[in-house]
Amino acid sequence: MQKDKASTFKKLQQNIQIIGEQDILPYTRTWDETQTFPKTLFQKLGQKGLLGIIAPQKYGGQALNYTAYVEAIIHLATFDGAIAMSVAAHNSLALEHLIQFGNTAQKEQWAQSLIKGKCIGAWALTEPNVGSDAAQLQTTAEKKGNHWIIQGEKKFITHGKNSQLAIVMAKTNPKPYTQHNITAFIVDKKNPGISIGKSENKMGMRASETSTLLFQSCKVHEDNMIGTINTGFSQAMEILEGGRISIAALSIGIAKGAFHMALQYAHKRKQFGKRLIDFQGISFKLAEMATQIEAGYLLTLKAAQTKDQKQPVNQIASMAKYHCAETAVAVTNQAVQILGGNGYCKEYLVEKFYRDAKLCTIGEGTSEIQKIIIAKQLMKKYEQTKY
Repeated sequence: MQKDKASTFKKLQQNIQIIGEQDILPYTRTWDETQTFPKTLFQKLGQKGLLGIIAPQKYGGQALNYTAYVEAIIHLATFDGAIAMSVAAHNSLALEHLIQFGNTAQKEQWAQSLIKGKCIGAWALTEPNVGSDAAQLQTTAEKKGNHWIIQGEKKFITHGKNSQLAIVMAKTNPKPYTQHNITAFIVDKKNPGISIGKSENKMGMRASETSTLLFQSCKVHEDNMIGTINTGFSQAMEILEGGRISIAALSIGIAKGAFHMALQYAHKRKQFGKRLIDFQGISFKLAEMATQIEAGYLLTLKAAQTKDQKQPVNQIASMAKYHCAETAVAVTNQAVQILGGNGYCKEYLVEKFYRDAKLCTIGEGTSEIQKIIIAKQLMKKYEQTKY
């Protein structure tokens, strides 16, 4: 990392530590209980550079690489997985889609506001009947004059309620099943015809709001089409590759946060005249947890470095996402176990980390989908090399 980039990264990490201690930890339980999305905090995160970590400097971004970005997400997630997830979705989905595939006029209109936290971004792919099989989208966009008319419904959208802008994937070709009939659009939430549906009452990640978006003859000017017509699916799949590395980082941060709580508790708590950590059963749990976290961290770094080198990341991103998400669930489960009855009570945050971790195995493609991707890539390499 160049000297100026290293300085920027160090300052970013310092900002995360300060914000985590002063602006997140004192409120995380309240946000979780009330399912409150802290918009004021999000604006501060923008001011401190956390909403444009990988975005170009010309738009106000930090212009750091993906490796630095995942380090930042890991650090943030040790304080609160829900906040880290919102930051990850904003950076690697909505903003990254705009930066990577938007034209100059689109980026000049929206990028700076997204980066500074004046505008919150959403990324709308999933639908009520379309999850893992994204090519089956039912939302449509029909061209009328110089506008597109969007009809449909999007589900499980992060920032669906509080965003000002949504990147929306819609079917622009009547063919029933193909990857080449989907187009991406920038939709200003002020547009008539777009409304907010149900807000989900979730098990975890409750401070990162998730809502349904409804499109009823929503009129979008042709200038807000991203890229060329019918290229939205390939755009979305490329964005999801980076998003999976983000979820891997989020998972490792959650696991680290829970691990440190368990380690601290095991040092202080005494039973039968000994500290918990002096019992082999507990010390072995901690050893396993630390090893799983370190392995996931290194796999995530490899995925990020591969992306920074502009090499294909399909397989390594899925490996990182799959391994780290499952690690987060396993580690937080053991953290709760180490704290025993206290771990099951809301006085201690490990139960929140446990609930937050589960979503990592679902969002950006389930663990099962990641294994399908990994297996296909293995078979492809075998057929090419016959090793």
